[in-house]
Amino acid sequence: MSLSSEPARGFAIETQGLSKRFGSQTAVEGLTMRVPAGAIAGFIGPNGAGKTTTIRLLLGLVRPDAGSATVLGHSLAEPERYLPRVGALVEAPAFYPGLSGQTNLEVLARLGGHPGSLVAELLEVVGLSDRARDRVGTYSLGMKQRLGVAMALLPDPELLILDEPANGLDPLGIIEMREMLRRLAGQGKTILLSSHLLGELEQLADWLIMLNQGKVLFCGPARELLAQRVEVVVESQDAIQLDVVARIAGDAGHAVTREDGVLRIACPAGFAETLNRMAGETGAPDLTLRIREASLEQLFLALIKGDHP
Repeated sequence: MSLSSEPARGFAIETQGLSKRFGSQTAVEGLTMRVPAGAIAGFIGPNGAGKTTTIRLLLGLVRPDAGSATVLGHSLAEPERYLPRVGALVEAPAFYPGLSGQTNLEVLARLGGHPGSLVAELLEVVGLSDRARDRVGTYSLGMKQRLGVAMALLPDPELLILDEPANGLDPLGIIEMREMLRRLAGQGKTILLSSHLLGELEQLADWLIMLNQGKVLFCGPARELLAQRVEVVVESQDAIQLDVVARIAGDAGHAVTREDGVLRIACPAGFAETLNRMAGETGAPDLTLRIREASLEQLFLALIKGDHP
């Protein structure tokens, strides 16, 4: 597990050895991670990796079995000291389907003691002004997600925690969500963003946390992770030669994908030369190799496989 430092900005979230079990199942185990203040932090992991449990721990919805954490400088043991400065969207947001989006937000604002004047502004921020007076029961899943983000913004939070906010959004909606999150980060907010859309996080996040089976695989600047590996693209007219290369890369523990007669291998940059030499020695001399930056998806798959540089 890699954990990089970023001392200049301070940290909005820090956990140390955080663990949580549900019966015989370990959801989070010895989790140590940090999120710098002002960052957009991508929170990545397959289903069951422990992302939602971690978020629920940070929000004081469940108690840890071991370890400690601070959120906005306050202990996890005292959530009442930091939760007023946190906005969150966890799983599917719940609203009154018979009321309009505007009225739902007005009710929530009143219950939370937030200015009602914020409602129109937040509906504009999330792109729902033109549907503000329509019943939430007529909203699409993506619209409900955007209304959920507006709800999370009601307290004007310093820290915004979003669990799959792009769920149900079409491509245009995803772009609009990305631009909105960038604007919020530009206002100094820290954003912890759980998402399975790795290509989107690659464009958006400047900090990455990768989880698998409740453990942290990587925590640090996105640029640091992306610099660790390259993608080696291997082309050949001979499918048998590609089989040889795929076997060499797979035996070395590197993630290999194959499509349309092309192999894509996420690996340390130095492996390309080794691959070319070994391929020639084992009967696959007629290859074209190109090196380019690996995608976040390829890096993630490599880490899941335990392929560390």
